[in-house]
Amino acid sequence: MAKYTGPVMKKCRTLGLNPADLGIERKSSKQVKFRGRRKQSDYSLQLKEKQKVKFVYGLLEKQFKGYYDKASRMRGVTGENMLILLERRLDNVVYRLGLGKTRAMARQLVNHGHITVNGRRVDIPSYLVKAGDIVAVKENKKDLPIWQAAKEVRNLSIVKWLEWDNTNLTGKVLALPERADITDIEIKEHLIVELYSK
Repeated sequence: MAKYTGPVMKKCRTLGLNPADLGIERKSSKQVKFRGRRKQSDYSLQLKEKQKVKFVYGLLEKQFKGYYDKASRMRGVTGENMLILLERRLDNVVYRLGLGKTRAMARQLVNHGHITVNGRRVDIPSYLVKAGDIVAVKENKKDLPIWQAAKEVRNLSIVKWLEWDNTNLTGKVLALPERADITDIEIKEHLIVELYSK
């Protein structure tokens, strides 16, 4: 499994992301240097937007391009379809349910077999959930200290397309996500579509 292992705070500064939006609580110790007023080219803006989305969802180029290709074959707007596919990933759903503080932590929880979908253990972070799926913590893992701590700290607002049961540590996918549901990070998906359609 390939993943980004470089400096996270530096990448956040480069892409203009707030680390708190990604679930990272550390504050940057470096000051941002003033970089003149040089106008960015269209290609530069498109590339930066693609890199931002890849970084937020923890994907590398080959997998991200695969999501774009799949979205372009679907009916509807390609950029919105791509974001909806990314939101449906199991590691993202685990993060949205609040079981992982970051998407990277949620991905590791899925990889280590702590999560079930409809009663079956799924250890593939890219598994796409469907409406009506039940995402839960595996029965024999429910007594681990990490889940007890998660129960006590559950005061986050969950997106409207998911439902959470704190006592049983289960979540339900009420409906597929829509583009309007992705509001935590500002994404201009049309720039990514323009970049790939060249």
